[in-house]
Amino acid sequence: MEIYKPTGVCASEIHFEVKEGFVQEVAFVRGCPGNALGVAALVKGLSVEEAVSKLKGIDCRGKGTSCPDQLARALEVYMGK
Repeated sequence: MEIYKPTGVCASEIHFEVKEGFVQEVAFVRGCPGNALGVAALVKGLSVEEAVSKLKGIDCRGKGTSCPDQLARALEVYMGK
């Protein structure tokens, strides 16, 4: 399980697992529980590239980022981009 420390959002950590290029599990520590569970469920089974494509750039209340955007950033870091 990988751990990413997001910035600019309510979540304090994002835990995720990737296997053979596909998102297996995602869990947000803190943040909005319903949204975090929804995002985690929606990206499960997606390729890393597809998850990043769908989530990158989503903004939350003018912060310039969001929990989904931070997950995309975490996946990019994981993939070495």
